[in-house]
Amino acid sequence: MQNRHEPLESHVPLLEIEHLNVRFGDTVAVEDVSLSIARGERVALVGESGSGKSVTALSILRLLQDAQTSGAIRFNGEDLLAKSERAMRGLRGSDIAMIFQEPMTALNPLYTIGEQIAETIVLHDGVSAAEARKRAVELLGHTGITEPGKRVNSYPHQLSGGQRQRAMIAMALACRPRLLLADEPTTALDVTIRAQIVDLLLDLQREEAQKRGMAVLLITHDLNLVRHFAQRIAVMEKGVLVESGPVEQVFNSPQHPYTQRLLESRPQRAVVPVLPIAPVLLDAREVSVDFRTRLPGMAGWFQSGRFRAVDDASIMVRQGETLGIVGESGSGKSTLAMALLGLQRVTRGAIEFQGRALASYRGREQTALRSNLQVVFQDPFSSLSPRYTIERIVGEGLALHRPQLDIASRREKVVSVLREVGIDRTALYRYPHEFSGGQRQRIAIARALVLEPRILILDEPTSALDVSIQQQVLKLLAGLQKKYNLGFIFISHDLAVIGAMAHRVAVMKNGSIVESGDVEKIFASPSHPYTRKLLNAASGGENSLL
Repeated sequence: MQNRHEPLESHVPLLEIEHLNVRFGDTVAVEDVSLSIARGERVALVGESGSGKSVTALSILRLLQDAQTSGAIRFNGEDLLAKSERAMRGLRGSDIAMIFQEPMTALNPLYTIGEQIAETIVLHDGVSAAEARKRAVELLGHTGITEPGKRVNSYPHQLSGGQRQRAMIAMALACRPRLLLADEPTTALDVTIRAQIVDLLLDLQREEAQKRGMAVLLITHDLNLVRHFAQRIAVMEKGVLVESGPVEQVFNSPQHPYTQRLLESRPQRAVVPVLPIAPVLLDAREVSVDFRTRLPGMAGWFQSGRFRAVDDASIMVRQGETLGIVGESGSGKSTLAMALLGLQRVTRGAIEFQGRALASYRGREQTALRSNLQVVFQDPFSSLSPRYTIERIVGEGLALHRPQLDIASRREKVVSVLREVGIDRTALYRYPHEFSGGQRQRIAIARALVLEPRILILDEPTSALDVSIQQQVLKLLAGLQKKYNLGFIFISHDLAVIGAMAHRVAVMKNGSIVESGDVEKIFASPSHPYTRKLLNAASGGENSLL
């Protein structure tokens, strides 16, 4: 990503928000927010979940339901809050467009990408279906999708995450809007895809800014993205705009305590050295994992071959050590993790836990092994049963692996481990939906720790969290590792997190480990071109991630 803080050609406001208030019943979501965006300007609206960022953006398009809104939102001098719904429908998509956070839910699964883009063009420009389709193909090509003539006929599920996001951008730009609202457009993407999308948005905005003065309001909690994309930043906390100004000024000299706290929340390295005599807990040598692949044939489905998801991967984890595994989606990280847990059949190679092959564990021994190898998943909301109380969720493993404990002893064990992760005993009788994302992740960690494992595999445990919550979880994990001398396998596409947490790192590409070693040495001087590509994309080509 290139740093492009070019001077603005015009400071005439395209959008003016004055004293905006949004309520849902008795709940105040946005309070007295005032913000302006000039033609051709890129403004970032940042803050944690619940700060009011998305509510503010949706207020501009008047897409909020059951909300009481007051104040003024002027677009090109006209008050949007005073317009009829019919007039707003004419503005949405044509003059003001939006890129949503999760394209898989924003795109209609029943229609092809081309049909959805063409529908917007036909609706607002009144051209023929054939002309709209032709322009849809051009837009897909313009956003960098390969073979746009073929991809125009693809359904959303047939595209990768990066391709779906590009299709969303093509749809948003279909009618050449003057204001583009981008709501967390890169959150779920790999680091290299994220860099490509940011560069794409920058190039498209600069091109459209010259033609029509298109402005962009970027909504995000990714501070690295803000620094490389935006010219001006506005910071929100609990529905209130607490600070705004040029990006470099706010980053270099933040005035509000909340802004200072956000900037300080970037991962900080605090790794305790591993003793040279620390025993090896997990040793995997030349591990390969194959999956059967099938293709449609004349008489149904037939066997066509094998796909190698992991190819001759070798790793080792010692007591008290964190091994980071990085790579893009599809690189084999999670498949390798499942093999290390004994949950995925290994085609070739050997995995040993404390000097004994995983394949040799049977029956009760295998059950005992599982208590020593635990996992924390990326999304705690989907990995925690919504039907169970927190006591049952955390204590479920104890009921299976420690049947000798009575109900009272098991409860005290659950209370103790919840206290370790910062959750008090009042949580016992509550359900996952009653907790925040950060609290749910703490509960997921407690569920894994209650069995006192030797190895904890963490699969993207902080990717869905705000930066300050992320820092809290990382600090918690570092403290638990130091206290219990745990071995961690930390899987992530966030290289800043790996730089903060890991002793060593393994870089995966297409199922193979292309580079591994001490994280500080590799981050400072990577030898493989793919590692250099990942690090350059993560840092924007500027500062070290350590």
